[in-house]
Amino acid sequence: MTSTPFTTHAGVELPLICGPMYPCSNPELVAAASDAGALGVVQPIALTYVHGHEFREGLRLIRKLTSRPIGMNALIEQSSSAYRKRMEQWITVSLEEGVRFFITSLGNPRWIVDAVRPHGGIVYHDVTEAKWAAKAHAGGVHGFIAVNRRAGGHAGSRDAAALLKELAPFGLPVVCAGGVGDAQAFRRMLDLGYAGVQCGTRFIATTECRASAPYKAAIVAADAADIVLSERITGVPVAVIRTPHVERMGLRAGALARWMLRGRRRKHWMRTVYALRSLWQLKRSSLDEAGSTEYWQAGQSVDGIDRVESVGSVVAAFRAALEN
Repeated sequence: MTSTPFTTHAGVELPLICGPMYPCSNPELVAAASDAGALGVVQPIALTYVHGHEFREGLRLIRKLTSRPIGMNALIEQSSSAYRKRMEQWITVSLEEGVRFFITSLGNPRWIVDAVRPHGGIVYHDVTEAKWAAKAHAGGVHGFIAVNRRAGGHAGSRDAAALLKELAPFGLPVVCAGGVGDAQAFRRMLDLGYAGVQCGTRFIATTECRASAPYKAAIVAADAADIVLSERITGVPVAVIRTPHVERMGLRAGALARWMLRGRRRKHWMRTVYALRSLWQLKRSSLDEAGSTEYWQAGQSVDGIDRVESVGSVVAAFRAALEN
C-alpha cells in the first residue's frame, strides 16, 4: 500500500508530505521528513525571510542533512513583477539543485509546468473545488493537493470524501490535505482512495520544527472545536487556534478592509498590505518563546495530536498503519 501514483511521481517511500508552511518550514524539518521516507517540501519565503537562509544555501543545507527527494512550494498568485522574477529565480535554483517535485498554490501553474518539464519535473496544484482543479488541469499539472475544510491555513469548504469525489473525473492523483493528525486518519484517507496525504499541523508539533514551545503546546492542548477562521491575517478566512489574543482581535476584517477587498482594483492594494503585515506577524508569533502573541495557524487535525515527538516517530507510526 505504500506505492501510489504520488510516491512514483515524488520518488519517495511513503505517500506522505510534510506540507510547506509559512512560517514553520525550517530546513531541519524538511530534511527530517524526507530522510524518514516522506516528502519534505521547502517554502521559499519561510526558508529565506523567517529562517534567514539565502535560497540556494538553504537547499544545500537540506542536502547535507538528507540525500532523499525534497519538494518546493511556489505561490503563484498574480502579483508584482518583482515577486514573479524572484519566484522564477527560485524555480531555476531549485532545478539546478536537483528538486523535481513542485507544489503550486494560487494562480495559473502553466508557466511552472513548462519550466520544469524539460528537467522531468512534476507539479501538483493546491485546489479546494473542481472549478480550480479544471484550471490547473488545463495548465498541465500532474496531480492535485486537495485542501479540505479541516485544513490549517486557507482551508477549503468540502469534506475529504466529497472533495475526492469531485476531483475524481479529472483522472489525476489526489493528495488529501487537512484533518490528518494521526496514523489512523492517515490510513483512512488512503483507504478512501487518496494517493497520498499532506500534513502540516502534525509536523509543527515535532522536535525538529523551530516553532516556539508555546505554539507546539497549544497544538497539543487544542481540539477541533478550538480551531476558528480569522480574516485578520490575509483578509480571507485562515484557520487558527482560538486564543485570548485572537478573541481580543476578533475574527472579521475591519469595515475599511472589507470595502477595499470588494473592489476589483482596490483588493490588490489591500492584499499587499495584508501580506506585508502577516509575514511579519506570523514570523514573530511562531518564534516567540514567550508566547505573548498567541497567533498560531493550525488545522482540525489537532484532534489527533497528543504530544510533541520527533519527525521520525511520526513517520514511523504512519508507516506502521499501512503495514498492519
